[in-house]
Amino acid sequence: MMCRMDTLADALSNIMNHEMAGKKEVYIRPASKLIGAVLKIMLQEGYIGEFEYIDDGRAGVFRVQLLGRINKCGVIKPRYPVKKNEFEYWEKRYLPAYDVGVLIVSTSQGVMTHREAKKRGIGGRLIAYVY
Repeated sequence: MMCRMDTLADALSNIMNHEMAGKKEVYIRPASKLIGAVLKIMLQEGYIGEFEYIDDGRAGVFRVQLLGRINKCGVIKPRYPVKKNEFEYWEKRYLPAYDVGVLIVSTSQGVMTHREAKKRGIGGRLIAYVY
């Protein structure tokens, strides 16, 4: 049994491992609202297929369809605070090229991509990246 310190990090590395192995789906446990929000963004951006929450009577499980479109994904630790005009710097640091991939940001208006946060003119905390 793994010692769970960061469930989001576990979830993303699980997705990454199954993606590298060429699997069609992955089960992520335990489920949480944050993991659900990150999966929703990955779905909107077209990196994963459908995902569903399964209530197992414990912490719950997400079943996620993989499409083979993820090159890399992971959490950003520590969760750096970002002002609305600083996204450029973090894009250069975590993403391979301009307009490739997304940074996932937790803001006061919910979890969203860095592009949406830029558009709305708000900052937040970096939580993950995917490309």
